Amino acid sequence: MLYQVLKKGAGPFLKGIYRPWIRGKENIPDTGAAILASNHMAVFDSVFLPLMIDREVVFLGKSDYFTGTGFKGKLTAKFMRAVGTIPVDRSSGKAADAALRTGLARLAEGELFGIYPEGTRSPDGRLYRGKVGVARLALESGAPVIPVAMIGTNIAQPIGQKIPNLHRVGIVIGEPLDFSRYRGLARDRYTLRAVTDEIMYNLMLLSGQEYVDLYAADVKAQLAKEGKFAGPVPGGAKAPGGRQAPEVEVPQPTEEELGSDPNGSATDGGEDK
Repeated sequence: MLYQVLKKGAGPFLKGIYRPWIRGKENIPDTGAAILASNHMAVFDSVFLPLMIDREVVFLGKSDYFTGTGFKGKLTAKFMRAVGTIPVDRSSGKAADAALRTGLARLAEGELFGIYPEGTRSPDGRLYRGKVGVARLALESGAPVIPVAMIGTNIAQPIGQKIPNLHRVGIVIGEPLDFSRYRGLARDRYTLRAVTDEIMYNLMLLSGQEYVDLYAADVKAQLAKEGKFAGPVPGGAKAPGGRQAPEVEVPQPTEEELGSDPNGSATDGGEDK
């Protein structure tokens, strides 16, 4: 299986270069269905999270990753398949329902399903408004939602930059969120928004990102009109659900996290070069 080939082949190579660290890995159950809801800052997010956890996780990815031409396009497609990414045509009006069905089928089999509630990569490293698909998944499946904060992937792989930077990346996994009390309300838009905002609030606390109450796709569309890859937009000191934003900081790895990889082998523990 490509996933296992990646873990044993390219995985050690990537870990050796980027020396990723992880915290809260014990929050992912050894068995049973769970939704991994992650912030999304770079394509690297779909690479390092599968590499750093023990169970296989499947993410959805835009179909463009699988239709590229030339050496780079074919390599990208192969790599995305290897890390378990499922292509989705986001231009289709039925794409959201197709993604939901894919996720529900995966969860019904007792497996892990990964989702990026923001729907697309952040244009500037901040956390954007979540789409309610993650809430529908949680309420229809009954599976717990495990918030996952990717740290530094946008620095290692900036939008619009062809060659990645050698920058250490991290992963912080939060405690499972149980929304079983809302079962039967998967079609109630107010409940869906409240659940989504709760997930995004937890992601904000874990990641230390500033929150922007706009959809990232809308911001990126505006930036595209201006001929930009990325850039800051007006934000505001608010948190998901209209709450006042708390003081948050981007997590920093401990010496123990810097000194050992997830398999327990020692690393040099040095700083980024």
